Amino acid sequence: MQDPTRLFLLRHGQTAWNAEMRIQGQLDIPLDATGRWQAERLALALQGEGIQALFSSDLQRACQTAAALAAVTGLAVQRDTALRERGFGRFEGSTYAEIETQWPEEALRWRLREPGFGPGGGEPLQAFYDRSVQAVLALAERHAGQTLAVVAHGGVLDCLYRAASRIPLGAPRTWQLANATINRLLWTPEGLSLVGWNDAGHFDSDAPGPPRPSSMAQRQPAATPG
Repeated sequence: MQDPTRLFLLRHGQTAWNAEMRIQGQLDIPLDATGRWQAERLALALQGEGIQALFSSDLQRACQTAAALAAVTGLAVQRDTALRERGFGRFEGSTYAEIETQWPEEALRWRLREPGFGPGGGEPLQAFYDRSVQAVLALAERHAGQTLAVVAHGGVLDCLYRAASRIPLGAPRTWQLANATINRLLWTPEGLSLVGWNDAGHFDSDAPGPPRPSSMAQRQPAATPG
């Protein structure tokens, strides 16, 4: 039997907009100080995992997170636009509260996870799911039997969790998805399977690595997109 492809699916570190509960979508927002700390901790946690190829969304918050891993593994970061966050159209740049106030009908359709809905010129949910899942499946098949790290966004990882767990696209999210946690999947020709999710052990105070920024939170709510 063919050896499975090991996948480390990694959400980027925190940005200022994550902390503000502000929709980033495909706007190019950098990591903040906590996000850079998270990326360093994440890289140290993965340096001994035998990763053979490193892929990232081309948005800088993902690239900056991937760069920390590249620094400890010696791998080149291979950027892929198909790993970008969902395009949220007119929602981008607004907080949850602002969206509810300014576009209540669209906000309801977004919360209900309508597959064909894209907010204000944004990407429909079903199209985003297809793009995200197909991008990672193609990487896994191309590197069959290897160990890959893929740095992307909360929405992308949500789609892959659903694909691996056989959860419908319209079902509410009940699982955590924090910044810079470690998520493990396997791929075989039969599809994806879930091994571990939202591992944040590398943020423990006794874990090796640089000191944590003292005035900033290390994790963000699971629902924060980006």
